[in-house]
Amino acid sequence: MKIVLASKNKNKVKELNEILDGFDIEIVSVLEFPEVGEIEETGKTFDDNARIKADITAQITKLPSLADDSGLEVDFLAGAPGVHSARFSGAGATDEKNNNLLLRKLSEVPTADRGANFTCVIALAIPGEKTVTFEGKCFGRILREKSGDAGFGYDPLFFSNDLQSSFAVASSSEKNKVSHRARALAKLKDYLVQRRVR
Repeated sequence: MKIVLASKNKNKVKELNEILDGFDIEIVSVLEFPEVGEIEETGKTFDDNARIKADITAQITKLPSLADDSGLEVDFLAGAPGVHSARFSGAGATDEKNNNLLLRKLSEVPTADRGANFTCVIALAIPGEKTVTFEGKCFGRILREKSGDAGFGYDPLFFSNDLQSSFAVASSSEKNKVSHRARALAKLKDYLVQRRVR
């Protein structure tokens, strides 16, 4: 089964193919379908945004589509940056700018109050069927400085309770066992097994 990932992030395509290895599934990027164009994320929650992207992509490509919306939720910031994680630092946001802004906002916050979690919601839209979603979370805290150079996004600042290291120190296989996306995908896997997509 070919599934279109409603994302232009090549890291996500690679990560999803690794996690879904063993299934009769090929994840391809929406970049192969330029007719889809930009999809505006107008939802107020991760679930909203994932559904919007998956539904529109499936409607245009006529293929099953996966979309995820994920982000970092920091306790001290009342859940921010949340759905705005990718655009946290405003127009022209980059991983570097987002990480630096987060460090500035938490510069005076003690370690005990730096709790955070990553949340991921994955939506699967199959033409002619009701869209389904799967949520995963992983917990940890925000470090005072970057650690590691693997991963992407906020990985260098997120200290994982499960791994006892930042996500950017961990190998992709280690991260894929405990990450928010991996946990959401585990639920998707269960769903696909029930549908006998193997």
